Amino acid sequence: MRVLHTSDWHLGRQFHNVSLLEDQRHVLQQLIERVRTEACDVVLIAGDIYDRSVPPAEAVALLNETLSTLCLDMGVAVVMISGNHDGPERLGFGADLLQSAGLHIISDLDHITRPVVIERAGQSVHFYGIPFCTPERVRHQFQVPVHSFDAAHSYLVDEIRQHLAQDAPGTINVLLSHCFVGGALVSESERPLSIGGADTVSWQPMTDFDYVALGHLHAPQFRGQEQIRYCGSLLKYSFSEVSQDKGVVIIDLLPGQPAQIRTEALVAQRGMRIIEGTFDTIVAAAFDDPQSDDYLLIRLTDKTAILDAMGKLRGLYPNLLHLEKPGVMVDNPLGSLSKEQLKRSEFELFADFFQQTLGEAMLPAQSEALARVIGALHQSESRTSAPVEPGGASASPGEPS
Repeated sequence: MRVLHTSDWHLGRQFHNVSLLEDQRHVLQQLIERVRTEACDVVLIAGDIYDRSVPPAEAVALLNETLSTLCLDMGVAVVMISGNHDGPERLGFGADLLQSAGLHIISDLDHITRPVVIERAGQSVHFYGIPFCTPERVRHQFQVPVHSFDAAHSYLVDEIRQHLAQDAPGTINVLLSHCFVGGALVSESERPLSIGGADTVSWQPMTDFDYVALGHLHAPQFRGQEQIRYCGSLLKYSFSEVSQDKGVVIIDLLPGQPAQIRTEALVAQRGMRIIEGTFDTIVAAAFDDPQSDDYLLIRLTDKTAILDAMGKLRGLYPNLLHLEKPGVMVDNPLGSLSKEQLKRSEFELFADFFQQTLGEAMLPAQSEALARVIGALHQSESRTSAPVEPGGASASPGEPS
């Protein structure tokens, strides 16, 4: 049996206030095509299907479209579990009714020991799922003294392992789990499961399964043994992921043999990059950049401020999402102004601003006009701040106070 492992779609996600829905649609179309060309029998989605528990209508429509294509049009079975971003009750609505269409949703802990049994060409595989859950939920639902993510997860895995012993010899068993396995590589786009870093679980209890399809962490990787694996997120969801290759995992399951595992890349509609350099260098390179639509973080190394740098760069890179100016911050850290700088007059400050903005000094006529404006403002401030007489009237210039 051939299985495709994917997770962390985060449908409906925004990145720096930019909707990624069309980017997600683009990659999901590739995923569907990969299922078709690889002749996959089953698709596993290991949680975080949505980006939040109450997803936008457009995200729900995209999920419905994708699952309908896989299950109804292609006859592929789909097994998915809820993640920490999903609302388990909403995701699991109609789960019993949808099984006949080939969609199997595991979002209730009461169902963890009931395998989804899928048969293809005389081969039977049992799929077990552990949706995301907190230690408190496990403790109250099963009345067991667990107080950590590791203890709660180990308890649930042990409950499933007891049922594995009842399976016929040679049965292939697959586990889906949405969790944070200790020691794995993390990214900035993942929401912590708990405060203080106590959210990790051990991989050792999961070694009895022929394959473990993990979700939650966005970097593709395996932990402990090669069959205990994160496939990674559908897209790059933070600039910390620019060097990661996103894709899916293809698994061939054969009785009595180790799982044959390989990864297949998915190509995003837009790339994600970090560009660093001076403003002039970046602008010059932009005209010949064939990937100007990429999502960008730009770090300017200029030591002086540049007026409307974001607006000017977005004229060349429309998907510039974040601009950093470490050169300016290092050269002029907050609070480091000298007493001499603080004593500079309004005229001198504006003259510097004029020079940096236009690249040339003010003409004599402009300097004279600026001096007149500043002088008039000072006179106006003097009149409005004149002391008030006991009778309530302000003293006029030239009058005794």
